Amino acid sequence: MKPRQLSRRGMLKAGVALSATTMFAQPLRATAPPSSTVTPALIEAARKEGKASFYTALELATSEPLARAFEAKYPGIAIRVERSGAERVYQRIAQEQSSRIFAVDVVCSTDPSHFIDWTSKDWVEPYVTEDMAKHFPANQRDPNGMHATLCAWLEVIGYNTNLVKREDAPKSYADLLDPKWQGKIVKGHPGYSGAILTNTYLWVREFGWPYLEKLAQQKVMQVQSAADPPKKIVIGERAVMADGNDYSLELAKLQNQPIEIVHAAEGSPVIPVPSGIFRSAPNPNAARLFQSFLFSVEAQQIFIDRFAHRSFHALAKEKPGRAPLSSFKLLHADPKLVLTQSEELKARYSKIFGV
Repeated sequence: MKPRQLSRRGMLKAGVALSATTMFAQPLRATAPPSSTVTPALIEAARKEGKASFYTALELATSEPLARAFEAKYPGIAIRVERSGAERVYQRIAQEQSSRIFAVDVVCSTDPSHFIDWTSKDWVEPYVTEDMAKHFPANQRDPNGMHATLCAWLEVIGYNTNLVKREDAPKSYADLLDPKWQGKIVKGHPGYSGAILTNTYLWVREFGWPYLEKLAQQKVMQVQSAADPPKKIVIGERAVMADGNDYSLELAKLQNQPIEIVHAAEGSPVIPVPSGIFRSAPNPNAARLFQSFLFSVEAQQIFIDRFAHRSFHALAKEKPGRAPLSSFKLLHADPKLVLTQSEELKARYSKIFGV
């Protein structure tokens, strides 16, 4: 009996399924460092530095309160939040490093492929917090200690319930191609948002470029961040969002806004947000203390309770009644493939949508 041969698409899906369960299971280049505890000596050294910079793709409404919570816990240390879309953060860091401007202390990106690039250039310092080592699953930690998943969310379809009846709402990405949605859809741009770049990679992998070419014919409103499409449907500027983060819609629903979330029949893209420390950090001790705080159960609970993000901390408690990630059909991206395809994805997308 001949062994069954997988098609190219089947091989790709099999490889992606494997990479999703072993996202950080790469060959070790060096021994991972032991976990580091927050000691009085570290706090004192951080206070002598007095500050740290946090380059982040998280929304200001998320990153600023986290920074202020840290400052309240450790008076005398100021966190400067430098927020932009993940692709802009990536470009900025590249420009600063090439000019030997060492300004970033801690960075988190909504595009995990960035850490593959930064690590390959030896820009990231290995640092494992005590919480990472004790309470985070191995598949959410780089085996060399270079980064770990700070939080996560899903990219989803959403709609304004004042403009769209439940029975008429799209149930899948394929439904977005229905002519009735022409001029009524909003979506993010992969040239700005790392989450949308990951989403675009997954759409191309699952549906091919012809899908995006057809979607472009729907006269789609283009916005930047993955947080922008939810805002447009909440105010009724567009009826449907093709992509955008789920947490904004969940928070809006708590405020009785007229929106509904749809987990597409084809699957919901998962957006992990890794965080790490740069070797060239001008404030290394404050950076380590801030990274330790971000991965503490205290900060992880803030991610859940205030921002409706997902946490992988074993001691963080999900909101009562909220469906776990395991209850959804999920689409996982391979960061290595996103990295190798990112420029092509952004260029071809911009050409198709004309923006």
